[in-house]
Amino acid sequence: MALVGGLMFTNGVFAQEEKQFNFSVALNSDQFFGFYPTFQGSYGFSGKTRFTFYGIHWGGGTGAGWGNWTEFGVGANFQAAKGLSINPQIGFLGGNLLSSGTSGPAIFGDGIVPNLTVNLLKEKVEGQFYFGYYAPLRDEAPANGTTLAYTHYWLNLGFRASKFFSLGAHYEHLINSGGSNVETSTDVYQWLGPYVQFSKPTGGPFARFSFGTDLVEANDSFFKLTTGFSF
Repeated sequence: MALVGGLMFTNGVFAQEEKQFNFSVALNSDQFFGFYPTFQGSYGFSGKTRFTFYGIHWGGGTGAGWGNWTEFGVGANFQAAKGLSINPQIGFLGGNLLSSGTSGPAIFGDGIVPNLTVNLLKEKVEGQFYFGYYAPLRDEAPANGTTLAYTHYWLNLGFRASKFFSLGAHYEHLINSGGSNVETSTDVYQWLGPYVQFSKPTGGPFARFSFGTDLVEANDSFFKLTTGFSF
């Protein structure tokens, strides 16, 4: 769900704060969501405040079976300190995962996702924290069916060996938080492992690969690949 280590993709998204308009696109793949393109943009109103927008084409992979699941949202980015930005956003979904557990029709208004991203980008350190709560907006579940809700968050922190290469650790957790017929929350996955990232030093293309173990019992490992371009 949003941003994966993605879209919210990499910490380079807001690296060039002096530009009035920024835009990034990324291609992401992992073994749970499958293949999902993302985009994220911002428009600066002042040196410390920016309007932001984003989208996730979940339907490119697993989300094709969730009513061509699609997410679009808007928000604002605030520069809290040099190299530290805070970006609250709210997203809206189309599909059927949340409103009927994939059993009902694909609809606009499948769910809503308030979310928060905190980006850290220093000369030698980079990091990102994301938290989003996916809640159904409508109940389209058939008899004996259920709506669904999810909590999704991740944290990564890395060392920038150079403007070209960085490496660090990634932790990500997805929880089935409830629904109209869901009595207890359950862990979907809990990923932990290293990442490596390669970026053009002057900005533009980047690639990140994350991999490691899944801490949820009966699960095995995880892998996530992201490549994209920041304009």
